[in-house]
Amino acid sequence: MRNRLVFIASGAGLMLAMISAYLFSRQPQPQPPLFNPAANPFSRGIYADGMIESDQAQGENINIYPEVAGPITSIVVAEGQRVKRGDALLSLDDSVQRALTGQQQAQAEAAHATVQELHAQPRRENLAVAAAQVESARANLKSAEDQLSKQQRAFDMDARSVSQDAYDNAKNARNVAATNLEVVQRQYTLMKAGAWSYDIQNAEGTYQALQRAYLSSAALLAKYTIRAPTDGVVLAVRSSTGSYVSPQGAYDSYTQSFGPLIIMGQPQSHLQVRAYIDEILVHELPEPARIRAQMAVRGTETRVPLSFVRVQPFISPKIELSDARQERVDLRVLPVIFRFDKPPSLNVYPGQLVDVYVTAK
Repeated sequence: MRNRLVFIASGAGLMLAMISAYLFSRQPQPQPPLFNPAANPFSRGIYADGMIESDQAQGENINIYPEVAGPITSIVVAEGQRVKRGDALLSLDDSVQRALTGQQQAQAEAAHATVQELHAQPRRENLAVAAAQVESARANLKSAEDQLSKQQRAFDMDARSVSQDAYDNAKNARNVAATNLEVVQRQYTLMKAGAWSYDIQNAEGTYQALQRAYLSSAALLAKYTIRAPTDGVVLAVRSSTGSYVSPQGAYDSYTQSFGPLIIMGQPQSHLQVRAYIDEILVHELPEPARIRAQMAVRGTETRVPLSFVRVQPFISPKIELSDARQERVDLRVLPVIFRFDKPPSLNVYPGQLVDVYVTAK
C-alpha cells in the first residue's frame, strides 16, 4: 500500500512538472504595433536622423543671447508670437547704466556750454567795463601829468618853493599812471580779440570726448532691451522675469548648462529638415539635381516628400541631436538641408526628430 502511494505521488509530481514546463514555455502573443515603422521608400536609400527647423535662408534657428548681464525685469513677448525687426522682446535691469549715461550726458552738455561761451567772447558787458577802465586810467594819467606840470612850473620859478621829495613823487605818480594806462589798454585789446584759438580747440576736444563717451554709454544702455534682429516667430523663451542672465545665455536647471535666452524662427508655413548623413555614406549621395528624399514623422503613418535645398559642406561630430557638448562620439555626419510645405493637418514643430530617407546613387 505504501509503495502504491509513492508511485501515485511521483506520477502526480511528474504531471505537474510537465504542465508547468508547458505553461512557462509558451511565448506571449506580441501586441500589434501602434504604427508601422518607417520603411525605405527607395530601392536604394540612405537612412538619416533629421531635425525639423524653421525655414532659414542660411544657418539654423536664430539663437539670441544678451550682450550684457543682469536680471530680467520684463518679458513682453510670448512663445509663438510673430514679431517685427526691432520689436522689444524683453528688458534687463538698467538702473546703474541709466544713471551713468545721465551723468555722462550732463558732462557733455556742460562741456558744450563752455565751447559756446568761448565762441561768444568778447561779452559786450565785459568789453564795456574794460573800456571804462581805459578811460579811468587815461583820466588818472591826465591828473598826474597836471600835478607834475604844476610842480615843474613852481620849481622853475623858485627852486626852493618845491621840495625835491614832492617833485619826485609827482614825477613817479605820472610814470605809474602812464604804465597803468598801457596795461588796461592791452587788457582791452586782449578782451576785444575774444577767446584764444587754443582754448577753443581744447574745449571742443573735451566736448567731443565727453560726447562720444555719452553716445557709447547710451548705445550700451540700449543693449539692456533685447530686440528682434529680424522678422520672425518666437519659438522659445528660456527664462522668466527675475532670472539673472549673461552673455553666456540663460541657465537651464534641467540640463545644468547655459543656452540661448530666446530662439526665433521664420513663420511655419514652410519648414526645413536638417538630415545628418553618416560620413561613411556620404559617397553614396547622388548629384544635387537628382537627390530625392522623404520624411517620416515618428509615431505616425505620415510620410512627407522633401525638396533638396543645400548641403552644409562641413562634417562634424553628431552631437546636435543630444545637445551634449561634452559627449564623446566617433560618429561624424554631414548636414543636408531639405524643405517641405507644412500640411494643415500635420502637427510638427522645430526641434522635432524625424526619420529621413535619401536616394542613393
